[in-house]
Amino acid sequence: MSKKVVIIGSGFSSLSASSYLAQAGFEVEIYEKNSTVGGRARQLVRNGFTFDIGPSWYWMPDIFERFFGDFGKSTSDYYQLDKLDPAYKIFFSDDVITVGDTMDKICEEFERIEPGSSVHLRKFISKAQENYDIAINNIVYRPGLSPFELVTKDTAMRVDQFFKTISGQVRKQFKNPKLVSTLEFPVLFLGAKPSKTPSFYSFMNYADFGLGTWHPRGGMYKIIEGMRSLAEELGVKIHTGQDVSKILVKDGKATGIEAGGKFIEADFVLSGADYHHSETLLEPQYRQFSEDYWNKKTFAPSSLLFYVGFDRKLKNVEHHNLFFDTDFERHAEEIYDRPKWPTEPLFYVNFPSVTDQSMAPEGCETGFFLIPIAPDLEDTPELREQYFDIVIRRLEERTGQSIENNIIFKESFCVKDFKEQYNSYKGNAYGMANTLLQTAFLRPGLRSKKVKDLYFTGQLTVPGPGVPPSLISGKLVSELIAQKK
Repeated sequence: MSKKVVIIGSGFSSLSASSYLAQAGFEVEIYEKNSTVGGRARQLVRNGFTFDIGPSWYWMPDIFERFFGDFGKSTSDYYQLDKLDPAYKIFFSDDVITVGDTMDKICEEFERIEPGSSVHLRKFISKAQENYDIAINNIVYRPGLSPFELVTKDTAMRVDQFFKTISGQVRKQFKNPKLVSTLEFPVLFLGAKPSKTPSFYSFMNYADFGLGTWHPRGGMYKIIEGMRSLAEELGVKIHTGQDVSKILVKDGKATGIEAGGKFIEADFVLSGADYHHSETLLEPQYRQFSEDYWNKKTFAPSSLLFYVGFDRKLKNVEHHNLFFDTDFERHAEEIYDRPKWPTEPLFYVNFPSVTDQSMAPEGCETGFFLIPIAPDLEDTPELREQYFDIVIRRLEERTGQSIENNIIFKESFCVKDFKEQYNSYKGNAYGMANTLLQTAFLRPGLRSKKVKDLYFTGQLTVPGPGVPPSLISGKLVSELIAQKK
């Protein structure tokens, strides 16, 4: 008789793990508190407009292809990808940088800003590509059980890059502040300030400039739909609207969960829910980490999000748009060093209907706005409205158009919603930051140290925040469980 695994949550890491476990011969059931699968990667459809509520950037296409390839499939079996050109625009107070879809186009743009900088850029990206290859082959597919996992010939030759910062590396080679911001931007996906992120993580710059930015037609939720289809093809049973209230433990062993007032027995329990929340489902003596532990960790920002429908096409915008027209350093300090609502926020706007008309009614535009903010801030309707006015005004100024009267509707999502809908610790949006002391084996583990047959997956554990790392996290934890079969 096959052994049974129950999985809490249905985000990228949970769906990934479920497929690997089912392929390995386990009976697998997923229990999701919300009415749809996907965890934070959900979708809002309203009046013909389609919004990705959560992740909106498709980077590292090789990781997605590798995931589906492990099951004899391809991404094209489930969704169609388009490479974006330009990949994105960055709006500064006095200029706009356009990041194209090839290194030649990007180098030409760098030369326009700072003559001679393309020479340094090609060298920088070449080293970033080497780091990417090492990260993928030697680091991120390791389960984080021991520091010795990081010790290889390649990593030993680059040990200094773990003690220098990406900010220091970039600023040593590039002087123009716009180019500095452009090159420091990708590591923000790792959830920490560039001045706190090891320079080895320049591999994110290769993911950006080298591998490019892509879009699944119909939105990022197409990936979730594809992963759900794959899991169900493999025999995984998925239960939505089932809030898990307890992880059951007997004689130090996980024996199942309580969900919807029912007890579900299992040989293994795997939680893809927020790690901190998952431990609150255990009796105190079985928890690995104290509240003080979590409080001292560096968490990625939370976000104030707006989903906006416009009744016309907008001018001078691309699919992805970054507004760096205020002080980058000040906003970062107001997230990490002196947590408060930002004085003059940087923000991001995604208009997927610029390249994918299926995501908005004809002649209309779908707009997804994101302001990074510190976790656990006060969250009120008045504050949300205040910041919406700020970003709309700045968008109008930088793109030279009036759009406020073209808004059909808007919805918002912020700290309270992250806590209520995702049980997110302090309302964080991206998990635990990948700083030096929160990398690999220094992150909360995939396997409980106190409860036998209890496992964790997702962005608070190995390898870290982001969609591709979540796919990898599911694979890693499934391999640990399969060893116990």
